[in-house]
Amino acid sequence: MAPFSVMSDKNERRWYVIQTYAGYENKVKANLEQRIATMGMEDKIFRVLVPTEERVYVKDGKHKKVKRKVFPGYVLVEMILDDQSWYVVRHTPGVTGFVGAGNSPIPLSEREVQEIFAKIGKEQMKPKVEIDLKPGDVVRVKSGPFEGQAGTVVEVVPEKGKVKFSVTLFGRETIVEADYNDLTKL
Repeated sequence: MAPFSVMSDKNERRWYVIQTYAGYENKVKANLEQRIATMGMEDKIFRVLVPTEERVYVKDGKHKKVKRKVFPGYVLVEMILDDQSWYVVRHTPGVTGFVGAGNSPIPLSEREVQEIFAKIGKEQMKPKVEIDLKPGDVVRVKSGPFEGQAGTVVEVVPEKGKVKFSVTLFGRETIVEADYNDLTKL
């Protein structure tokens, strides 16, 4: 029996956040989906989501795509909250509790849900790029009009996949922008 009695407003579907053991988010998702099916809760618990984003790491000119959890240790559940659905979710192996005040789960606001879906939706379309360069590092251009030139990194622009660095052209320091793929760290 749940420690509280909750009746959702007009049996409204809402998104709730549950806490899990770190690193067990996907296992909790699988366990919960299995419990929903075996306990016949499809009419009260609809979706279980572990928000992830794809990142591209560039190191020594090699790309590596990695999926990372947006909220490590948390899983999102779309459900109609009542005593029975609360019990099924709360007693799923790996679940440590709902996010909320005491034993009362607090649903995400519509704005929060839209922000999360916008973030993970956008991330699925275009992965973030991370590179092991920072301002002050020295790089050499591998290809393009400045091939062979070496310079000092001034700015890293991960959103565009670009690096701005300083090179000497015609005896003057000039800021040049190049793609991550065209550079080698020295």
